[in-house]
Amino acid sequence: MPEGASVRVVLFDLGGVLVELNGVAPMLRWLGYRMPTEDLWRKWLHSPSVRSFETGRIEGPEFARQLIEEFDIRVDEHEFLKAFTSWPTGLFPGALELVAQIPRRYVRAVLSNTNELHWPRVRDEMEIGGAFDHYFVSHLTGRIKPDAAAFEHVVESLQCQPAEVLFLDDNLLNVEAARKVGMEALVVRGAQEAERALRDARVLG
Repeated sequence: MPEGASVRVVLFDLGGVLVELNGVAPMLRWLGYRMPTEDLWRKWLHSPSVRSFETGRIEGPEFARQLIEEFDIRVDEHEFLKAFTSWPTGLFPGALELVAQIPRRYVRAVLSNTNELHWPRVRDEMEIGGAFDHYFVSHLTGRIKPDAAAFEHVVESLQCQPAEVLFLDDNLLNVEAARKVGMEALVVRGAQEAERALRDARVLG
């Protein structure tokens, strides 16, 4: 377990850690429950259409068209985009308060796979904008988890060593990728688990 003395950067994923998402249920329903949740997440993270959209290479309507075809799901493009935009439902209780508790000697940063539809809602409606020192969001950086380049970009931008970064994400694939580049990384789901992880790491007293 990392200790606060060696950690300089606390790096948060957003969805599933600070922001509640409801995307799994509709995707499974549209898929006709043809695959388990774990397989859906793996397919989502490696999906060409998702990666294109969440690195800013295509826009919403084209993303909907490509994803519906790729996943062979039972929904029209308009309905999909309407539902997809609403997937971030709000912050987990205590999320912003948790971030505010992190002592100022630590750099507070976000590393999130997101897109032109979700990011404005999370940044503005949910007031994530202004809570952190740095934001590494995939559709603006062009780098996406679990690619090593996404984590390396954070380290290069913040001029730190990978081992000085404590990364919290709800997806094991992303956590394993962060560890491979040398970061301390933990799987957490929700703000309460994130708080426990920060206390265990002695970032919080």
